Amino acid sequence: MKKSEMIETIAKNADVTKADAEKVFNATFDLFKDELAKGEKVSVAGFGVFKISERAAREGRNPATGEPMKIAASKGVSFKAGTALKEVVNK
Repeated sequence: MKKSEMIETIAKNADVTKADAEKVFNATFDLFKDELAKGEKVSVAGFGVFKISERAAREGRNPATGEPMKIAASKGVSFKAGTALKEVVNK
């Protein structure tokens, strides 16, 4: 499902205009981004938890040449599904 389809469905289900649904949609995901950027986790009861995971620097290999190379430390976002979401998905 694309963002535009989500906004259309939200507008229909909440009986609001698409413009209002888009504002709420964007505000929600902006909030998620801002909190994750601060290193905070975002927990949505019944849905799951988004949090930052840290990857340490390590040595890898260039797949084309086989030469060793350094891979810098980085951060990523991980998601752990909540029980209610798992139940719905596994029906």
